[in-house]
Amino acid sequence: MSIRTNPKKAIPLVLRRLRMTRTTKTLDKSSDEKLEKLTSQLDQIKDLFMAVKSNGDELLDTLTLLDRHLRSIDEDNIDKEKFESDIETIFLRIKDSTEKLLPKGWASQGEIQTSVSSKVTASQDHKTRKLHSAPSSSQHKDELHEENLSHNIEVSYEKLEGHLKPCLLSLLVFPEDAVINKRHTIYWWIGEGVVKSAGEKTAEEVGEGVVDELLNCRMIVAHGNGLNPIVKSFKINPRIRGELVTLDSRKTLPHLGSSFQIFSNQRAWLVLEKRKVVLGDDHLKPNHWKSIFNVGASYLSFDSEWLAKMKSLEVLQLGRWQDSPSHHIEVGSEEFLKELRDHKQLKYLSLRGISRIPELPPSIEQLENLEILDLKACHSLEALPKNIASMKSLTHLDVSECYLLDSMPRGIEKLTQLQVLKGFVIGSSSKTPCRISDLANLKKLKRFSVHIGSEAVIQDMEFESLKELTAVNCLKISWGVLEKLDLEGFPGSGIPEWLKPSRVPGAMKKLYIKGGKLKSLDHGEICHKWHVEILRLKYLKHLQIEERKLHKLFPSLRYVERTMVLNQSFPEWRLEE
Repeated sequence: MSIRTNPKKAIPLVLRRLRMTRTTKTLDKSSDEKLEKLTSQLDQIKDLFMAVKSNGDELLDTLTLLDRHLRSIDEDNIDKEKFESDIETIFLRIKDSTEKLLPKGWASQGEIQTSVSSKVTASQDHKTRKLHSAPSSSQHKDELHEENLSHNIEVSYEKLEGHLKPCLLSLLVFPEDAVINKRHTIYWWIGEGVVKSAGEKTAEEVGEGVVDELLNCRMIVAHGNGLNPIVKSFKINPRIRGELVTLDSRKTLPHLGSSFQIFSNQRAWLVLEKRKVVLGDDHLKPNHWKSIFNVGASYLSFDSEWLAKMKSLEVLQLGRWQDSPSHHIEVGSEEFLKELRDHKQLKYLSLRGISRIPELPPSIEQLENLEILDLKACHSLEALPKNIASMKSLTHLDVSECYLLDSMPRGIEKLTQLQVLKGFVIGSSSKTPCRISDLANLKKLKRFSVHIGSEAVIQDMEFESLKELTAVNCLKISWGVLEKLDLEGFPGSGIPEWLKPSRVPGAMKKLYIKGGKLKSLDHGEICHKWHVEILRLKYLKHLQIEERKLHKLFPSLRYVERTMVLNQSFPEWRLEE
């Protein structure tokens, strides 16, 4: 990276170079002390470009000079006197440039160290209290207070508890100023193994706590208007990010993106940043990579057998991480998925938002240690693996917004470790081998969403069986392009909440109710009416409904059929054209 092309990163870059120089070069004590002095000086002005109001060319010239000196050090042939003289000159130039650039209200260079130290001291107890206080996410919207942000990153980072550090540093994979989805990030952390279950808390609940703690200590800030107390997405604090980049190692890889590694962690990520990526370069050592993360690629293709060699993979994030569906991703072929059959260490697989994957091959069923399978918005997906029951380690399965899926395979009810199941489809009776009533054994299921297809047939006790899912604390029911709803053996005596006019799409034109204990069609909503045009009522021996009331509830009726209602049949009624 050129210092001049991105001034905000100038100081962090040179700081990183300084630290690497001090740790990788053998210098005598005097020279090392000079570099330490420079490091300390740059630490004190690292937020300069966030506050500077005038041209910074002079300081950039000095930083460029320093960077050039550091890169050209030859420890075996160093002119000690000239080196120390140059460093001292640079020190004075930085001091002079800083004083010229500081806006009104900032301390002079001589006062910076005292000012920063006092801010650190004053804010440390405050931050320690905040770190463990009850979260109040609405307070975090862009609250980039000086006392929390301007002090030395070593102080704030080192004060973090151990489990927070890898989570925070992993966020550097995302582009600068990126809006990061909280839920998706927690799932990724689980796959990376940096977030794990603890006692009675699930890994996802532990991840929620991590996000709250990072919010409280201002390492990340909530994204949004600040009114909603629930944080759904966040950003890395822009001032903190500049300091954190000195703690990682990033190497550019031609045609792909970069290699990303945290100094304190031996784990290496292959980060895909180029728009069009072909995975298959020979220089990528197969056993080196634990994680592959797609940050910016829209077109992915794989050389034959390349993925099969990646035996150490634990995380494969090929899908989109952004919330917006405008981030479209395509693969040349779904054949690469067949190469995952022997990936026994793979715990996390995301194909979110990828098109051209009509089905998952049987090889996916062999991923016995896979915990998270994210297939959200795979718009070409038509079927899930038939032997999905073999994936016994699954805790999270997301097939929401997969609109070509019209059924759930038998076997999902055997995935007893499931905590999250999103996008469960109810279709026609012939296309839905697995029903809600089959899921009673999923005692760990906490988050559950159901999609009712356009040909849905709601069977006897279908929704009544939800009470068997005792751990569920988040339930969502959505409708497709619902034109016809067929209820068979409905157990309730009145209209349920999900069937009331305000809840049912206006496109529903046909309603068939056959059998069950329904006594009344009165939904109790004054301002809403059904738009049903064709109504068939059969074998409802308890249902009482007057002709006038029927047309009031269904003002758009064109045809009515009543067979064995209150043990009698009525003539068909048709609206005369």
